[in-house]
Amino acid sequence: MHYIVFDLEWNQSNDRHNRDLGLPFEILEIGAVKLNRRLKVVDTFEVVIKPQIYHYIHYITTKIVHLTGEELENGKPFPIAMNEFLEWCGKDYIFCIWGTSDITELQRNMMYYGMDMLADGPLKYYDIQKFFSIAYEDGKKRRALEAAVDFLDIEKDIPFHRAYDDASYTARVFERVNAFKPRIKRYVSYDVFIAPRDKKEEIDVNFKTYSKYISREFPDKTAAIEDKKVASMKCYLCGRTATRKIGWFSVNGKHYYCIASCKKHGYLKGKIRMKKTDDGSVYVVKTTKLVSQEEAREIAVKQDKLRLARLEKRRAKKAPEE
Repeated sequence: MHYIVFDLEWNQSNDRHNRDLGLPFEILEIGAVKLNRRLKVVDTFEVVIKPQIYHYIHYITTKIVHLTGEELENGKPFPIAMNEFLEWCGKDYIFCIWGTSDITELQRNMMYYGMDMLADGPLKYYDIQKFFSIAYEDGKKRRALEAAVDFLDIEKDIPFHRAYDDASYTARVFERVNAFKPRIKRYVSYDVFIAPRDKKEEIDVNFKTYSKYISREFPDKTAAIEDKKVASMKCYLCGRTATRKIGWFSVNGKHYYCIASCKKHGYLKGKIRMKKTDDGSVYVVKTTKLVSQEEAREIAVKQDKLRLARLEKRRAKKAPEE
């Protein structure tokens, strides 16, 4: 198997009124390096893409991406460039990127041009930005690529902000992180540009410090939160059903929280993020992790404040107008 470390550069509309909602970000360049099992570079790939949607380069893009008008004019149409990229990737590989957005935008561009998708459901990949945070920080912070390069004292022998250059730096960070924490690859990520279609395609994985569940689609948030598996709380360390101490509640209608207790391992915090699909359906990304008693208490306080705010709002509506 090979590791395909890639990076994209893209453009967007200068005018929000002329933005194509089907393609808010048009890819201008794909750069990649192919790594073997020992994370050594065995091949490279670069292609510039001729814009078809946004012919004027956004002012922010011009500050970051160093592509000339001549290079773009001589670029290849996206479908041709993408097919060349996929042929170069081969058959047995996993994508590796810095962050989470590149795979989503790659698939969005593919869908816009009517190409076959990379997968029928969630796509497994490695987020090297997350790997770096897990290995050297708290697992939550997300550093810029150049900050990680500086931290690891990697030689900056090529510029940043061209697709191939950033892919090359990402590959070097990946190699260093893997050498420092060899089992880092267990922390796989999933791109959900295409959500699971049924129960068989749902993602339910346990990691060392948390678990993640990605549900199939539901017609609305109410149907999702009432689903038995969505609402359940299990300890990812022992597999036992945990007793809910604080039932699921939401602060903003997008994020839901829950506290449960495992007799063997203690308090568990559940967090649900409601995600919308293009057709208006929703799917759930639920994470579960162990928390201290103090952290569990903070969730209880958050719920109490929410209840009080709602009560005051109801009272204000019932109060007679002055």
